[in-house]
Amino acid sequence: MRTLHSQTAQALDQTITVNGWVHAKRDHSKVLFIDLRDRSGLLQVVTGSWNPDVYAVLKECSMEDVLEITGLVVARPEKLINPEIVSGTIELQAETVTILNHSQVPPFEVNQDTGSVDEELRLKYRYLDLRSQRMHTNIVNRAKIISFVRHYLDEQDFTEVETPLLTASTPEGARDFLVPSRLESGSCYALPQSPQQYKQLLMVAGLERYYQIAKCLRDEDSRGDRQPEFTQLDMELSFASQEEIMQLNEELLIALVTQLYPTKKIQQIPFPRISYQESMERYGTDRPDVRQDPTDLSLLAFCWVVDFPFFEADEKGGWTFTHNPFSQAKAEHQDWLMAKDRIGEILTTQYDIVLNGSEIGGGSLRAYQPTLLQKTFEIMGYNDQRIKNNFSHMLEAFSFGAPPHGGLAWGLDRLVMLLQAEPNIREVMAFPKTGEGRDPMMQAPAQVESSQLSELGLQLKG
Repeated sequence: MRTLHSQTAQALDQTITVNGWVHAKRDHSKVLFIDLRDRSGLLQVVTGSWNPDVYAVLKECSMEDVLEITGLVVARPEKLINPEIVSGTIELQAETVTILNHSQVPPFEVNQDTGSVDEELRLKYRYLDLRSQRMHTNIVNRAKIISFVRHYLDEQDFTEVETPLLTASTPEGARDFLVPSRLESGSCYALPQSPQQYKQLLMVAGLERYYQIAKCLRDEDSRGDRQPEFTQLDMELSFASQEEIMQLNEELLIALVTQLYPTKKIQQIPFPRISYQESMERYGTDRPDVRQDPTDLSLLAFCWVVDFPFFEADEKGGWTFTHNPFSQAKAEHQDWLMAKDRIGEILTTQYDIVLNGSEIGGGSLRAYQPTLLQKTFEIMGYNDQRIKNNFSHMLEAFSFGAPPHGGLAWGLDRLVMLLQAEPNIREVMAFPKTGEGRDPMMQAPAQVESSQLSELGLQLKG
């Protein structure tokens, strides 16, 4: 039975079997040391001329070869204890060795931090990049964050619901990825920019408290910290006030940092609240960095930004929404909305959560009454036919006793990036694209067979 490296210290004076990759090799003439790596960390393996068969095999093995080793766990001399690794108090005296698989020479050293390696090369060989300690830790800690969030929300009586990846194209801000239908020639699905409409329909369905770890896809222009697909923690609550939704998320973030990142310090609890107008006047942005010491990487300065304008002028002299059209205007401004009056002064119930100058989440109370949502679309210049084509299903759903509801979505990749003190979200995603949206490993996007296009009734222009 295999023993993980992190468990070897509990097997002192026992014969065990371990597996892993050759992380480092040190040959001191008649004594040979191998650092063997598995998912739990490093283990020092020792052999020498006293075991010539094992010595010969390990002497010839290469970096990143995959080994199975059986041997005796012995205590290291006190002066040779290594507190930097999980098995630092012991070493394994190899008795038998099997090379399970050989490795070619890797294109870069995975036993070092790969941050300085050309990113295109790292993404082409991402499966090797993920072997490096920093990247491995990033992915493991991301999983711990997601697990923590799931458990927390489950305890708060939320229900996790998966929503579809094939949906209808609707104007929600960014450009949709389209998926042509083979069965209905000339028609397309769209991949979801977010689960916005589905989560509101789940409130109409009576779920009351929903969440999911949702994949979102947007066909946007390239930018350094933007990905065509990303992950949200998405949630929606019925019969909850803005204050209750904000408080729930604040308590969740505090608990997450306290338990998973105890060495980090939250600058201020409760989180300060800043109006959009104050944020723009004081910081020149709606994502203010309120850290007292921006050079302190362990300092986490959360803040809420509230009271956003509902609408802003578009390039054509009309109006568009600042966040999403399903937001609810503040109660004192709903009469203006219904009268389509003082449009530029209407404030929405939008609330954003900001961490160290990066927006990590945003949400609002929703316009759950059909008349309010209809007026929003009219202000944006949508005619009756367009509203019917794109949103009739939502307006109809809201006519069947939709409850008051609201929600919030975290940019999960960005939150993990900040907690791990990484420079961009690609460092905390297992298989990201380049800044231009390409996948060097899978060589995507790529041309497809003409027969595939023919089945879909498509012809691509070169």
